[in-house]
Amino acid sequence: MSMFKDIPVEVGVIYEGERIRRNDMQVELGGPTVKQKFELAKVKPMDEVEDGKITIVGPDLKDLKEGGAYPFGILVEAAGAKLDAGLEGVIERRIHGYLNYIEGFMHLNQRYDIWMRLGKKSFAKGLNSFEPIGKVLYRLFKSELPIIEKIQITFITDTAKLAEMTPEAMQAYESRDAKARGLKDSEVDTFYGCVLCQSFAPSHVCVITPQRYSNCGAISWFDGKASASIDPKGPVFAIPRGEIINEEKGEFSGVNEAAKKRTMGEVNQVWLYTAFDHPHTSCGCFEAVAFYIPEVDGLGVVQRSFKGAAVNGLPFSTLADSTAGGRQIDGFHGMSIEYMRSQKFFAADGGWNRIVWVPKEVKERVKEFIPRDVVDKIATEEDAKNVDELKAFLKAKNHPVVARWEAEAAPVAEAQAVQVTEEQAATTMMPVATAASLPIMAGGFKIILKDAKIYASKVIIQAKTDEKR
Repeated sequence: MSMFKDIPVEVGVIYEGERIRRNDMQVELGGPTVKQKFELAKVKPMDEVEDGKITIVGPDLKDLKEGGAYPFGILVEAAGAKLDAGLEGVIERRIHGYLNYIEGFMHLNQRYDIWMRLGKKSFAKGLNSFEPIGKVLYRLFKSELPIIEKIQITFITDTAKLAEMTPEAMQAYESRDAKARGLKDSEVDTFYGCVLCQSFAPSHVCVITPQRYSNCGAISWFDGKASASIDPKGPVFAIPRGEIINEEKGEFSGVNEAAKKRTMGEVNQVWLYTAFDHPHTSCGCFEAVAFYIPEVDGLGVVQRSFKGAAVNGLPFSTLADSTAGGRQIDGFHGMSIEYMRSQKFFAADGGWNRIVWVPKEVKERVKEFIPRDVVDKIATEEDAKNVDELKAFLKAKNHPVVARWEAEAAPVAEAQAVQVTEEQAATTMMPVATAASLPIMAGGFKIILKDAKIYASKVIIQAKTDEKR
């Protein structure tokens, strides 16, 4: 782009989705090992913003030790006659896209979860200061969002300043989220979609409704509406809700059509209120992952910042890899923390009555939205560190999923009563398969039968027809 001739590296959409691996990074800003991190946009009066001003509070990039991970904050202050505080979330989320235009610079996540890396090659080319990064942000904001008349950008690496500003940022996020609560999906005829993360997840479309925040937790229905109105050709767009196909599951004809169009046919059906069958796709910037625990027939939730393994023995990174990239994985669901405050939170699966394990930090954050009769029955890492401990805890607390166990036990007992011996099966049925290890895919899980012998009273062989003919 001609507007970036004075920037030491290239800038363009071609670099969206670029990954900077640890061995190739000069420095890491924010990320999973750093506690103090945020990016915040604020709308200010015209006389409080100096257009084009770039400020660095603390050590600059060239002063940071190679290979280190550092606390980090970005403050974007904008002014304009048509700007108001309702657009702060819209401005803020654009930071993700614009920084990813920079060659050798990676930006992931949002708000208090930001994670950035600068590559060694770009550092060597001269990208050794926040000054040119600020110029890129300034020029892209001014050119792509003309509603912004003045804008100034501050980069913070000073830990004392970060400690001072973090509470302000957290309060700003909470104020925005609280505004969006209360409105119901049934009260609007338009939802919103976001494809900002398609550079990382090509078949992902985030569907944003009044009762379902974007996976990243940064875009509410109000933010989506504002973004689509001020930038109609941008990454956030309107989705006519259309016909309600399945009210319980949260299936809408308009959502299905938008998903099919925006994913080039990769995703044709989306259920918004469940983690099963046709769950909402996941990007890579989601705040948390819900995961099915078959041993207890319940759902667990683990957030990005959680250290160690979840109750099923897997860390967040592994669970995230299981559902990221725009895939629909039965029983796995990337989501925002705000979605846990919604009345539609996995409503088709039983809502909070199906949640069995949540890290203490998240449970405390959403505690007032958990029904009183189940809040103490949901385990944290302090109550259960593995599935066996979880099962014992749920049984002792009489969690609602325990009733599901009892309901499922009766058919199993009946099936056991009519079992036949292998010798009896051999005389009345024909052996179909024998294998030392036989994998079966069911419900998003691989079930492996060891030393399996399968018998059937009849085998039917049919020619497979092409359904598309």
